[in-house]
Formats: sequence, structure tokens, C-alpha cells
Amino acid sequence: MSSVIPGGEYLNGALDVISQSLSIPVIVILLILVVISVVFLGGFISEYTSRKKVPIALVRDLIYQINSSTSIDGVKSTISNSNLPKPQKKALTEIANSTSLSNEAREALARKLVEYEEEKIDKTLEKTDIVTRIGPTLGLMGTLIPMGPGLAALGSGDINLLADALTVAFNTTIVGIGSGALCYVISKIRRGWYDKYISDLDALSDAVLDFMK
Repeated sequence: MSSVIPGGEYLNGALDVISQSLSIPVIVILLILVVISVVFLGGFISEYTSRKKVPIALVRDLIYQINSSTSIDGVKSTISNSNLPKPQKKALTEIANSTSLSNEAREALARKLVEYEEEKIDKTLEKTDIVTRIGPTLGLMGTLIPMGPGLAALGSGDINLLADALTVAFNTTIVGIGSGALCYVISKIRRGWYDKYISDLDALSDAVLDFMK
């Protein structure tokens, strides 16, 4: 429609310049996302091999041991000698050390410690979630941007330019979707780990709070 409007050719020209000027930045960012995705994959594998697996039986036994303890020192000893991850031990020990606080203040401290762990988890997941969303979007942009010159080349019979445009379009699509899919899988698996981590921390912190009432 803009071509039949006075000055419409200038609008088309401006849009064309803007879209084509985005071509190189989109490709560069996609290449960066590939590198970032590989780094995330390495971190994920490292975390998988080093993370402590906490079965439900261990959490159940710890709750029983905490409940049957005769002193707060016994609770802290149970926590210290357990096979829990270090951040969980640190949070639970801090709750156990809050004997000088009132019940309400101690519960507020426990909530804050759990929220702090949730914030750390959210920051970790946020990185891969961003790539999950941005990767396919940039892949689509990388697909559409060269299609304009490609279609123009088709109209003028320049098959070579059309082939180059289609190659760029397909490559950017594959890279964008591939990066997004990889980071989606990493986020999905990690979210399952972290949900259980927070659930265990909630249950154990409640057990410690109940003992200290």
C-alpha cells in the first residue's frame, strides 16, 4: 500500500535499510548464543555429575531424627552429619542457631532463607530461559531478513543470490531453534532438580522450627 502513497517508496526504502542492517547483528548474536549454549551444556553436565542426590528416604529419616533429638545441639549434629547439599546444611544450621529469636522471628528467618535459595535458583534458570526465548526469535529474524533480497533476486532471475539468501535463512533458523531447544531441555531438567531441592528444604526447616517451639 505504501507504494501508492506519495512518498511511499521512501518508507519502503527506510524499512529495507533497517531490516538489512539487522542481518549481521542477528547472525553475530546467534553465533554468541551457540557458544553460550555449549557453555551452559558443560555447566549442566558438571552439575549433574557433582550434585548430591537426596532420596525421599533420607529426608524422612532426617525429620524423624530431628524430631527425636534431645537438644538443639543434637539437631545441629544431625544436620551436619547428613548427606544434604552444603547450602541446605547452612540454611538449616542457621535456623537451629536462632535460639535467641522468638517463634515468629525464627519463622520469618526460615522463610527468608528459603526465599534466598529460590532467588539463586531463579537466577540460574533465568539464563537458560532467556536463550530459550531469544534463540528461536532471532532464528526467525535471520530467516526473514534475507528473504527480501532473495525474492527480489528471484524476480530478476538471479538464482545465485536467491540460493545464498535461502542458505542464510535455513542456517539461522537451525541455529536459533537448536540453541533454544538445548537450553529448554537444560531448564526443564534443572527445574525438576530445584523444585525437589526447595521442597526438601521446606520440609526440613519446618521440622527444625517445630522442634524449637
